[in-house]
Amino acid sequence: MPIYTFHNTETDEHFEDFMSIAAKEEYLQLNPHIKQTILHAPALGDPTRLGLKKPEGGFRDLLKDIKKRNRKSNINTW
Repeated sequence: MPIYTFHNTETDEHFEDFMSIAAKEEYLQLNPHIKQTILHAPALGDPTRLGLKKPEGGFRDLLKDIKKRNRKSNINTW
């Protein structure tokens, strides 16, 4: 079950609640002053798998050695 973010228009309060989709629909019908909101976008991926983090020093040294031995290689060694 997901966590939903809601906004109470009467008190201007934001809060989160853990419930099923059916329970959320029923809750919103019973409480017309409550609106569902999205405060932030969900994370879409792991930074390491997306290539946003540099590999560790020992692995970079191995990549540099491979690049030196294979002149036509285009391995990124940053």
